[in-house]
Amino acid sequence: MAETIEQAVVDRAALQRRTLTSLRMAQVPGQAAVAGMVAVVTLLASDMLGSDRLAGIGSASFTLGAALTMVPLAAFMRRRGRRPGMTAALLIGAAGGAIAATGGQLRFFPLFVVGMILFGAGQASTLQGRYVAADLAEPEHQATAIAAIVWIGALGAVFGPLLTPFEKAAARSIGLDELIGPFVFATFLFLIAAAVVWTRLRPDPLAVSGGIDPTAERTRPIRQVRASIDVIAQSSGARLGFAAMAISQAVMVGVMTMTPPHMKDHDHANLSAFVIAVHILGMYGLAPFVGRAVERVGRVRSIQIGAVVLGSGTMATVLAGYVPALMFIGLFFLGLGWNIGLIAGSTLLTTSVPAKSKVEVQGTSDLTMSFCGALAAFSSGFIKQSFGFHLLANIAAVLAGGLLIYAWMTAARDRATSSPA
Repeated sequence: MAETIEQAVVDRAALQRRTLTSLRMAQVPGQAAVAGMVAVVTLLASDMLGSDRLAGIGSASFTLGAALTMVPLAAFMRRRGRRPGMTAALLIGAAGGAIAATGGQLRFFPLFVVGMILFGAGQASTLQGRYVAADLAEPEHQATAIAAIVWIGALGAVFGPLLTPFEKAAARSIGLDELIGPFVFATFLFLIAAAVVWTRLRPDPLAVSGGIDPTAERTRPIRQVRASIDVIAQSSGARLGFAAMAISQAVMVGVMTMTPPHMKDHDHANLSAFVIAVHILGMYGLAPFVGRAVERVGRVRSIQIGAVVLGSGTMATVLAGYVPALMFIGLFFLGLGWNIGLIAGSTLLTTSVPAKSKVEVQGTSDLTMSFCGALAAFSSGFIKQSFGFHLLANIAAVLAGGLLIYAWMTAARDRATSSPA
């Protein structure tokens, strides 16, 4: 009854504006925490292990942690709402940052891995922010709402790596390893994001949209994933949106993870943080334009465009060789292609499934996306060490080409289905 009354008296338009503002305020420190960590995690793991072969474990643990958080987080939000769910995940991420910093300083790799897995919960919360933005948006404006949150993350995502020199200096000044600094700062940034969500994200947008069900079944991950996959399988649009997010994430993470070690091999390690910053600018900076473009040209066509941009970025890194400028260009396009795939895929998925299954499907899609990213991060070190960075980038280009073909086939099939006999 209370939920019905809340839906009746709340000005949805005003609440949507407040929700977007609150999410923006939380996304900046949240993305800064993640981006600052990404800029150094592979280097720290490589330094601890003495080899690039297993250096991807750091990023893999982080993305695996995000994946493992997605389904329980979705189930929790279904029962309790977006606000408590996102806050709890950010606090777990902050604890993970502190544990990873401790493991790194002690040079105890298992503890570092545990911390990175927990740190992934913070990323899970920031990823869910784009769906929160769509809770109260009209269907024709959901892509713009999602893009608004993806875009604002650019401020934090670019700011994070640019803070790295200061964070390293701060760590050295108190007697810590310089690569530990970004993890310490990430802990505090996640705490700031959690405070913003807890104090400002009210009334809960999921409650106002009628999406909370206190009687919903508690977390049974395998059952929930199976049910969500069944829902996704019933819609060609949902299947394509699902694939677009998973493939875009795998391609982006796989190449990005090994970019700092690759540049180090060519004596350009001092530029790697700036390349990552430009890459993250591509991931988020053009999101408002991407959101409007998705609404104008269509979601399926946008996924096709995103696949082409993604493939172009990977091919540029293959051609870069000893030319740092091409790494900047390639990583920017890699981020932009990911951005298009994420916004178009998220919008297509959200609008292609029944409202009653939306939250669970969103959790399952982000689980798969993060798992693909973890697999890409973990395998990237093996591929680079054994066969070279170029093979890694070529594999990523093939995956992007596969997404383009699948999107084209989906569009052709949908046109054939909708055309008169």
